[in-house]
Amino acid sequence: MKFEKHFPTERLKPYIKCLIVSENKLENEYKVFPSSGLVIGFQYKGQLATIKSNTESKLTSAGITGISDSYKTFKNSAEIGTILVYFTEVGFTHFSSHPANELFNLSLSLDDIFEKGKVNEVEEKLALSFTDKQRIKVVEQFLLTQLKDIETDKLVVEAVKLIYQSKGTIRIKELNEKLFISQSPFEKRFRKVVGTTAKKFASIVRFNSVLDKMKETKTLTEICYENNFFDQAHFIKSFKKFTGDTPQNFKRFV
Repeated sequence: MKFEKHFPTERLKPYIKCLIVSENKLENEYKVFPSSGLVIGFQYKGQLATIKSNTESKLTSAGITGISDSYKTFKNSAEIGTILVYFTEVGFTHFSSHPANELFNLSLSLDDIFEKGKVNEVEEKLALSFTDKQRIKVVEQFLLTQLKDIETDKLVVEAVKLIYQSKGTIRIKELNEKLFISQSPFEKRFRKVVGTTAKKFASIVRFNSVLDKMKETKTLTEICYENNFFDQAHFIKSFKKFTGDTPQNFKRFV
């Protein structure tokens, strides 16, 4: 299995965290936990499917997945190869006029968002590419053609920063007070740019903070209270929604 990280060209760095080249010779079923940004995937070989309620749904070879507040289950064919593009928290809005929240909890074909001819062109070029460097260049060229000359919403950027600083535990009322904005206009701006409400985004950030702590020698009780969960029951319920597993079972395999 291959999972190699590549950093984007300078022009794309404010909007793209990284590009991943992922390959697997074996058929595999796996979970993807909620992350804080949207993700584009180009399969240059093989096939990917989602599994929900034991039903398998094949995905198109070029797709986009919005922010999600629960885990998703995927299944790849043998000999699969994928280029993954991980957007920054505010990055997607610089490439598409679609509000990011319209993709919440969805995995869509990329030509639902971008011009079909342009997407097909990328797929054709990827089919003719033989090295990771060539594939990355093809995808970056596509992204550069879609990049819009718009101003970043600085208030939303500051909100994201404050949520991260609190590891997702900041209350939305406190966030509004620090940003000197009332809740309704703030929520509208945040959802459009980031892809979900500030409250749900904070819960994703908090969940990922919990995942990081799972690798440490701390007890579940310590992790629970360090991340501002009211009690163990609330912690277990939240963790199970994000992973499909209890914290006890999960920690055993970390």
